[in-house]
Amino acid sequence: MSHLLSFLFSILFSLWLFDAYAQVPQVHDSAAALREVVVRAPLPRREVVAPQRLEGVRLHALKGASVADALRYFSGLQIKDYGGIGGLKTIDVRSMGSSHLGVFYDGLPLGNAQNGQTDLGQFSLDNVEVVSLYNGQRTGVLQSAAEFGHAAAVYLQTRRPQFAEGRRSNQRWGVQYGASRALQLSGLYALRLAPSLSATINVGLLNADGKYRFCYRRLTPRGVVAYDTTATRHNGDVLALRGELNMYGRLLGGDWRAKAYIYHSKRGIPGAIVSNVWRRGERQGDDIHFVQAAWQRTFAKRYSTRLQAKYADYATRYHNRDTLAAPADHHYRQRETYLSWANAYEVLPGWTLSGSYDFRYNTLRDDHPLFAFPRRTTHLAALSSSLHLGRWQVQGSLMQTILHDRTRTAAQSATVRNASPALFFNYLLKPDGTLSLHGFVKRHFRAPTFNERYYTDLGNALLRPEKAFQIALGAQWQHAFCHRLWQRLQLSTEVYYNKVHDKIIAYPKGQQFRWTMLNLGRVAVRGLDVNAALEARPKRALQVALQVRYSYQWAHDLTDPADAYYNQQIPYAPHHSGAAVVSASFKRWACYYSFIYVGRRYAQPENVRRNRLQPWYTHDLYLLRHFRLSRRLEGKLTLAINNIFNQQYEVIANYPMPGRTLNAALDINF
Repeated sequence: MSHLLSFLFSILFSLWLFDAYAQVPQVHDSAAALREVVVRAPLPRREVVAPQRLEGVRLHALKGASVADALRYFSGLQIKDYGGIGGLKTIDVRSMGSSHLGVFYDGLPLGNAQNGQTDLGQFSLDNVEVVSLYNGQRTGVLQSAAEFGHAAAVYLQTRRPQFAEGRRSNQRWGVQYGASRALQLSGLYALRLAPSLSATINVGLLNADGKYRFCYRRLTPRGVVAYDTTATRHNGDVLALRGELNMYGRLLGGDWRAKAYIYHSKRGIPGAIVSNVWRRGERQGDDIHFVQAAWQRTFAKRYSTRLQAKYADYATRYHNRDTLAAPADHHYRQRETYLSWANAYEVLPGWTLSGSYDFRYNTLRDDHPLFAFPRRTTHLAALSSSLHLGRWQVQGSLMQTILHDRTRTAAQSATVRNASPALFFNYLLKPDGTLSLHGFVKRHFRAPTFNERYYTDLGNALLRPEKAFQIALGAQWQHAFCHRLWQRLQLSTEVYYNKVHDKIIAYPKGQQFRWTMLNLGRVAVRGLDVNAALEARPKRALQVALQVRYSYQWAHDLTDPADAYYNQQIPYAPHHSGAAVVSASFKRWACYYSFIYVGRRYAQPENVRRNRLQPWYTHDLYLLRHFRLSRRLEGKLTLAINNIFNQQYEVIANYPMPGRTLNAALDINF
């Protein structure tokens, strides 16, 4: 940790020197020099710790991609991708575990009490305007209690309709076709119903057979080739339908928005390739429905309040048709009710006190006769104080959680009480805000999921919550150049230390190696994130940008010194990873090139050769052409080549990823 801190302050000192050099007057060969004009204005209030964002044209270039595909370009996280179009895609931020991540869709949480993970491959970017990643938590002054309860959070913000003068509606229709015979159709219709009332309807369809070629090669412990073949991935087909209605308006002096979301899918589960067998008979069907609404109003410019409500219904069917495995046909049904009330009061200029309360009720049903049928009631209460004084921004918060599980047998019921304090700060080392220092410290926990506690023949009703501790310190520098070529340069770095106690793991116990869930894990993570962005304009119509991200992680298992893998890197946590994106736009043309790298990892806790996964990297290219057919009719043509050099790789062991793929898309707006 001391080496990482030294590295951080070295970068910070270098940025300070570079900033001082950038302000040295330069001699120009122009015939006349303009007098300097200094514009002074108060700095806008900003978040204490800025998130990583993907928005605008860079986000729109990922036509047809899922939210998980967009998050690959962020630093400090790993995508757990099980391959193909329909494969499960989850996010692990700074090796804390996927269950420590919160996902919020237009401000309300996407929950999954059954397994604690949100499949981000199910959510399209078609109507998403901004994707944001926060480490620790979002530091707004008005937010729900649930937003204080995660190690990291992803926020998805949908596009609010904008209407040209004299117009009451907008439409966008799109089609995409590509590898694995993937056909995607999408449509968006926006309508202004009244001066203060508008609505959007967004629909989408995805149909693909999921087949792709892959190479399978395995070595024995002695290094001798055991399997080396080329085959076609099967049982990866998917049919998914999505519909979303958004409404925006004014009510009782405040702003309100409402959403209704429907998702239906049927897909094959390709499964792991073991002993050169790559056919599986597993199938899964999902039906997701939820409605949510929010209302917010500010009184007398000092007091703000926000009410939110949501009801969700998740139905999942899993059945296994593989003749070599035990037959299975399970129907799961989750229901969730969520209510939230948040308040913020500005006591003095720059000092705001906030309080929020959330109520959540979850149920899970299964058709297994011995299932526990759990019901979970969760109360969340949070208090926070935000101070903006001169160059300082500080926010302290405390969230109290009371969670009570009930089942059809009283012996399996459980109650959890826990407090989660956090402190965030940001200090402007330069009054113009170009150089700043930020950091946070936080304690939080995650409750066991329904599967971990109550899954038949596997769950353990006596599980304790996982307890986590986070601390981070970082710096950010940005500079706007008064130069016709270079426009903006931004550098940021952050070192962090995470610790997880009572980590929940699956453990073999008893005869015939029956598995159970136990609190046995202890993990420590030390890491470094570095981000850089550069913008230039070589010519008036040519805009060029470069973004580079790098992450280092030391994530070791410190559970038991007697284990063979004690103090070794935990599975799927690379020491080194990074991404680079180069973009260029010229008139109606745009081009994006991306490179993603993930270093060596291990598929099992023991860091030995047979468990080693080789580094992987992909090169992707996106080419866009905008065109106008008439005054009201315009369009965009997108060509995407993914994994240009056809690298054969696995994100998860025994789940091969696709090679080179080609996709073409057409969008029409009117």
